[in-house]
Amino acid sequence: MSIRRIDVGPRMSQIVIHGNTVYLAGQVGEPGGNVASQTRDILKTIDELLAKAGTDKTKILQTIIWLADMGTFAEMNSEWDKWAPQGHTPARATGEAKLAGPEYLVEIIVTAAI
Repeated sequence: MSIRRIDVGPRMSQIVIHGNTVYLAGQVGEPGGNVASQTRDILKTIDELLAKAGTDKTKILQTIIWLADMGTFAEMNSEWDKWAPQGHTPARATGEAKLAGPEYLVEIIVTAAI
């Protein structure tokens, strides 16, 4: 089975497609905002990347969400709930982690089907 990479960089690819499965790199939002604005940025980017891969958010299989502070869980969820397609919500896990830099408050990792 072939592997296709899109938006390949020296350290990582933004999209990797293996068979009918799409793996997105962890996405972060614009620094400087709050959890809600960063989550909106990330979800917009996820929509764009999934479109590049030939799929969409209704085909997301699994999502892993990292928050710099679990105290912001409700704030992130308020944006997620507006975006997530009802009837097509993925398996999901959310945890707290120290992210790449203090300016990042949310990181979302997605696996989807084509």
